[in-house]
Amino acid sequence: MNQADQALSDYQRLRRYVLALLIGIIGIVLVFGDSSQDESIHERIEWLGQMLMFVGIGGRLWSTLYIGGRKSSEIVQTGPYSMTRNPLYLFSSIAAAGVGAQMGSIIAMIGFAVMCWAAFSLVIKREEAYLSGKMGQSYQDYLDRVPRFFPNPSLYRDTEEVTFRPAMLRRTLRDGFAFFLAVPAFETIEYLQHAGVIPVLFHLW
Repeated sequence: MNQADQALSDYQRLRRYVLALLIGIIGIVLVFGDSSQDESIHERIEWLGQMLMFVGIGGRLWSTLYIGGRKSSEIVQTGPYSMTRNPLYLFSSIAAAGVGAQMGSIIAMIGFAVMCWAAFSLVIKREEAYLSGKMGQSYQDYLDRVPRFFPNPSLYRDTEEVTFRPAMLRRTLRDGFAFFLAVPAFETIEYLQHAGVIPVLFHLW
């Protein structure tokens, strides 16, 4: 790995740490918050959140099958990458919305997704500048054709076969299941709030 590739890798690693810290801080704040929804709506929002986490994890696995560790060495333009330039970040944001939904709050669900989108937007701009300099006009053509974040399904195209790295797929699966830790975590918080152990300082719709 050359110096430029190492710098990008270090930046992406820092991005993961910063994102984890932001989620942790917001999670701590939400310990003292509760949903203002009635019990039936609360549970439906939680269920929706779990579905979003499944979609997010499945989408991340799908994206990993296509990218295969080649993001900084060639332009991947098939599968999810034919519809959006950053499907891994898109599906991570969807899964993050599912985490926020475990509070039973629409605001928390949307807030987690927006937070991830904002954090990833900064990383995306840095990556695009790096890849534009490395890959030249062919990458610029890709930028002009495919949306940065929100997908355009009409652009979808595929290939007969893909080559992937099993280690990357396993790591993506392992990281994805970490989202589901929010389910027992928020259930425990709710139990402790109802038991009076944790005070509820605010409510979110």
